[in-house]
Amino acid sequence: MGRLFIILGLVLVAVGLLINWGVPIGRLPGDFAIRRGNFSFYVPLTTSILASILLTLLLLFLTRR
Repeated sequence: MGRLFIILGLVLVAVGLLINWGVPIGRLPGDFAIRRGNFSFYVPLTTSILASILLTLLLLFLTRR
């Protein structure tokens, strides 16, 4: 369990650094933003799919023995 928390912490630090360096996480092609008057709606579809794939691969490699 401790190993998992360390890995997740390192992943969060890496994502934070990428955002700080200007990588467009959350503004990828396929992320939908609808703005009409006072209403705005944002669906990060591509970002969610990419995050799901990366986390699945990471957990697959971490849980293999």
